[in-house]
Amino acid sequence: MTNNQLPTVPRRAALAALACAALSGQAGWAAQPDQWPTRPVRMVVGFPAGSFTDTIARALSEHLSKQLGQPVVVDNKPGANGAIGVGEVARAAPDGYTLLVTNSSSITLNPQLYKKITYRASDFAPITMVLDSPFILTVNPEWAKKNQIRTAQDVISFAKRNPDKLSYGSAGPGNIAHLTYASWSNRTGIKATHVPYKGASQAQMAVLSGELDTQFDTWSALPHIAADKLLPLAVTAPKRIQQLPDVPTMSEAGYKDFNATFWAGLLAPAGTPPAIVNKLHELSQSMLKDERIRAVLDSQGEPVMLPPAQFGQRITQEVADWGQVIRREALSLD
Repeated sequence: MTNNQLPTVPRRAALAALACAALSGQAGWAAQPDQWPTRPVRMVVGFPAGSFTDTIARALSEHLSKQLGQPVVVDNKPGANGAIGVGEVARAAPDGYTLLVTNSSSITLNPQLYKKITYRASDFAPITMVLDSPFILTVNPEWAKKNQIRTAQDVISFAKRNPDKLSYGSAGPGNIAHLTYASWSNRTGIKATHVPYKGASQAQMAVLSGELDTQFDTWSALPHIAADKLLPLAVTAPKRIQQLPDVPTMSEAGYKDFNATFWAGLLAPAGTPPAIVNKLHELSQSMLKDERIRAVLDSQGEPVMLPPAQFGQRITQEVADWGQVIRREALSLD
C-alpha cells in the first residue's frame, strides 16, 4: 500500500455489526443528536470500489470513524449511474445511520434523464461538498499517433472523416462525463459511439488498453498522463489547471464557454436532524488537516468543503443548469 492509499475498513465485519444492530431493534431507533452515534454508521456509495466516488468515500470513512468513535462502513451499491445506491438512501430512515457519498451526476442528472427514477434532489439533506473537479479530455496515445490527433479539434475532424467510428466511455448512461461528451458531439455535429461502464475507472482502463479512443476523464488520469499512457487534449475548466499547465481549456481549444465540473459530496436522507448534519460537516472539514488524506483528495480534484446551505444552493443551481442542457440537446435515457 502506498503512502497515499487509504486502508479499507473490514467491510464484512462492520456490515455484520450493522446487521446485528438491526436485529436487536436498534435500527429503528430515532437518533437523538446529543446521543448519536451509538452504533456503526453505513456510508452508501453508488459506484464500484476504486472509482472516483469510492475514493472520496473511503477518505471520509476513515476520518469520520476516528472522529465519531464508531465504525463508518463503506457499502458499495454500483449500477445505473449511481441510482441504485442513491435510491436506497432516499428511502432510508433519516436517523443519521445511513449516509450517502455520491457525485453530481446521480443527484442533478439522473432524475431529469430517467423517467423511471423516483428520487429527487429534494429527497436528500446536503452535508458537505468535498471535491470539485473539471474533466480532462484524454485519448489513447497509440490511437492519437495513428490518426495524427494532437488537439481537441483533431478529434472532431477524425469523427467527421470517419462517421460512427469515434468511441468514448463514461461511468454510465447519464453520467456527467457522458452528458458532456454528448453535448460536445451535438455542438460540433458529429456522431460518436458511447460505451457505458459501471464506473469511471473501468472506462479509463478501456482507453488505456485501446478498447476505446477517448473520454472526458477524472483527475485519476494524472498519473497515466505523467507516464505518457494517456494523452490530454483539453480541460473543461474555465481556466487551465495547475497540474496540467500546458493543456488548454476547451474554450482555448476552440469551444467557447464549454465548461463542465463535477463534485463529490456527503448527503443524508431528507429530514435528518440538523444537529447531526452540522456535526458531520464540522467533522468532515477537519480531515483537510490530515496530510495523507489531503494528498488523496488533491489527487482527485480541488477540496471544497462547502457547508450544508451552500452545498444545497449548488445542487439547486446545477439541477436548473443541466436541465437546460438536457432540454436543449433533447437527451433522454428511458
